[in-house]
Amino acid sequence: MHPGTIGGLVGGIVGVAGGVIGTYCSIKNTKGPRERVFMIKSAVVCWIAALVFLGLLFVLPNPYRWFMWLPYGILLPLGIIYGNKKQQAIRQEESQNQKADPLN
Repeated sequence: MHPGTIGGLVGGIVGVAGGVIGTYCSIKNTKGPRERVFMIKSAVVCWIAALVFLGLLFVLPNPYRWFMWLPYGILLPLGIIYGNKKQQAIRQEESQNQKADPLN
């Protein structure tokens, strides 16, 4: 087997494994039920978006596949910023609810 093929396969496997571990840790480290639901939904959206992006990179002909990097480069940072703000707001709301009702 060609060393480039081996490197590509090993790199792909390590990358997917890192994504799975990161997703698991992000969901596990949530502090409340609403935050956990939000993280699961966010993870599903991110995995689908990444798979669609990679699929389009493989399927589209050469001049058009480069255009896929424009929406990816714009939407990825915006999605991260939105997700972080939303998660922080949920975390704050849940902590205020726990302070208001200390028995639960």
